[in-house]
Amino acid sequence: MTAAKMGDVVRINYTGRLTDGTQFDSSAGRAPLEFRIGERQVIKGLEAQVAGMAPGDSQTVTIPCDQAYGQHRPEAVQTLDRAKLPSGLDVRVGTQLQARTSDGGMMPITVVGLDDTSVKVDANHPLAGQDLVFDVELIDIVQAA
Repeated sequence: MTAAKMGDVVRINYTGRLTDGTQFDSSAGRAPLEFRIGERQVIKGLEAQVAGMAPGDSQTVTIPCDQAYGQHRPEAVQTLDRAKLPSGLDVRVGTQLQARTSDGGMMPITVVGLDDTSVKVDANHPLAGQDLVFDVELIDIVQAA
């Protein structure tokens, strides 16, 4: 049986959990996730684990945070003057906003604290700093490299 390798397009079923068992994502009830190995369409550590699997193979893998969403960066947490936010914007802890980057792109940020004069936002990925556990099943190699 052929093993998945760099450049192959693959389909996987997966369930992603934190190390405490909390599930954060799953392909259950959806079409399998399809991606090309080596194009960084999924986190680096998951991509590396799928390479070498054959269709029908299943495994449980722990991906360290540096091969997932990276370490939590304290400098990505900032406090903004609430008066500089658009008027009428309903912000609460957990609200997802978009911020414009210096190069004109958009970056998701999450409100993590607020008071009458300021809003604290976090630009880290919500899973930054977390080791992740995946149950992975390689369904198919759709296109070999």
